[in-house]
Parts: sequence; structure tokens; C-alpha cells
Amino acid sequence: MTPAFRAPNQPAKSLALPTSWYVLDPIWEGDETVVQCGLPHAQLAPAWQLLLLGDGSPTRHLQLLTGEPTEVDVIDMSPIGDDSEGAPTPIHMVPSPWIRRQVWLRTASGQRLAYATSWWEASHVDEYLQNRSLPIWASLARLRTELYRDVQGIHYGHSAPLELAFGQRGPFWGRHYLFWHHGRPLTLIYEVFSPYLTKYLGPTQVEHQNSL
Repeated sequence: MTPAFRAPNQPAKSLALPTSWYVLDPIWEGDETVVQCGLPHAQLAPAWQLLLLGDGSPTRHLQLLTGEPTEVDVIDMSPIGDDSEGAPTPIHMVPSPWIRRQVWLRTASGQRLAYATSWWEASHVDEYLQNRSLPIWASLARLRTELYRDVQGIHYGHSAPLELAFGQRGPFWGRHYLFWHHGRPLTLIYEVFSPYLTKYLGPTQVEHQNSL
């Protein structure tokens, strides 16, 4: 199966419908302590830290950065039972059996900006994702759902499928977080961002400058 769209000025590339999910092959990973303290700017630039380590909506951030609505291509909605499939450890805080949802986040004009996998309690996924073509943030905002985004970890690594999908060379930055609702975990989300965003955020690293 080929993707539902092709980003402008990129060659046509086929990408098989995933039977699993696109986890990064890590070069480096950080836990909640790193998330709270932040990273040296030589490792991750301040603008990128706001995107990755902040608790705001990435869908909203991407829209503000690009000036275009952020749209979703759903590529997978699979019942996976109790099989965590190598998902980050906090998946066990979300009651099983699980539904795994995978999407591309893109501009309205077709530029892929991010990949996201989320795991939901199967018995409640339809309650919160009534329109599955909407970004999660938009779906929950329509329901006036009060949420807390709890960033649990940050990742830096390679993925051949994501290089193909983004049309960008890795390595890539990603993160995982829990959405809390009424004191309980609602879903676990794993996101990876395209280096295309350097167009808006600048380089991912700040070069060291010697003081005069």
C-alpha cells in the first residue's frame, strides 16, 4: 500500500502498511530526569527543546510554525491485545487490551512533519476518537476533555522507514508521553519529528562559540 499523499517536490516513494510500529533505533535516550532538567544546547537547541520537552500540543505547535492546518493520515488502527510490542514501559499504565493507532502529521499542502503511534484501551478508544481523521488534540478539544501531557522520555536515533517517509536523512528526535485524564492514564503516545522542521526551528544543535 502506498501513502495517501506525496509531499510536494519529493519523489514518489512507497511505504508498506506497518504490521508493527516505527520505533527509533536509539543512539541516545533520556528519562524523566532529563526531560525535567533539559539538555545542553550543544546537544539539542532551545527551540527544539520547547517542541520536544514542553507539555503543549505538538499539533498546535506545528500549525503555528508552518502557518497551515495540521492534518492526519491514519495508517494503522490495530487491536494488539496484551502485546506491548516493545512500546515504552509506561504502556503498562494504560489498561489493556490495547488498540494501536499510527499516523502521519502533515501540513494541508502535504508535507509530512511527524510520525506518531498511540496505544489506547480498546474499550474506550471510540469514546475519545469519534472522528479518527482528526489529530488527537483536536478530537479531545472538541470533547472539552481536560488533559495533562506527562512527557516521560526523549529519544534520538535512526529509522530507515522514517527516512523514506519523511524524505529526510536521520537521525531523528522523538519522545513519548502519557495523557492523563481524571487521574488515570488515557493513552501513551510515541512521536518522532522530521528534520524538515529545521526550516522553522533552526538547527537541532547549537554550535559552541568561544567567548571573546
